[in-house]
Amino acid sequence: MMTFAIAALVLIMLPGPDQALITRNALVGGRYGGLLTMVGGVLGLAVHAGAAALGLSALLLASATAFTVLKIAGAVYLLWLAAQMLWSAPRPRRTPVAEEAVAEPVARSAYLRQGFLSNALNPKVALFFVTFLPQFLSTDSGSPQAEALVLSAIFGVLYVAWFGLYVAAVDRLGRWLLRPRVKARIEQITGLVLAAVAIRLMTTSH
Repeated sequence: MMTFAIAALVLIMLPGPDQALITRNALVGGRYGGLLTMVGGVLGLAVHAGAAALGLSALLLASATAFTVLKIAGAVYLLWLAAQMLWSAPRPRRTPVAEEAVAEPVARSAYLRQGFLSNALNPKVALFFVTFLPQFLSTDSGSPQAEALVLSAIFGVLYVAWFGLYVAAVDRLGRWLLRPRVKARIEQITGLVLAAVAIRLMTTSH
């Protein structure tokens, strides 16, 4: 399990849509915004992890139609998020007033929902658990489903631990990161990252 934990942690730490979304929401909603997005993200992972352990993901991936529907739904949602962020990114001005810009409040449930849907509607997450977990299952395991669930739980714990520390770091640097020019760039980069992931999802074959 140590080998699995190391491999999982490396994968979690790689920059991706989760990191981009959590960074953006931690800046907009503070520590609670980042943590709620993280909780939503791990709940989205749990959907695919549980489905993979029960064999449902394998059935989903075996159906080209079901896979395509999920892929399109996930891509459309990510594109919607990307468009929202690119549109709402503050436009830095030359006047001092811009330095006092404050983000509009967002319902806390929105952060949770964004984190959950970004992973739950991502077929690549399903594919990850179906292909990654079996490599670490014991050949002599009496209950591979139970072992798969344990590995999935370890992955979830590592996800929470890493992004919990990450959100704390973003929160500590919040004053600098919330400067309008810096915040605008982060919003734009986050939107572009999510749009790129969405396009990749839609153009990747089964």
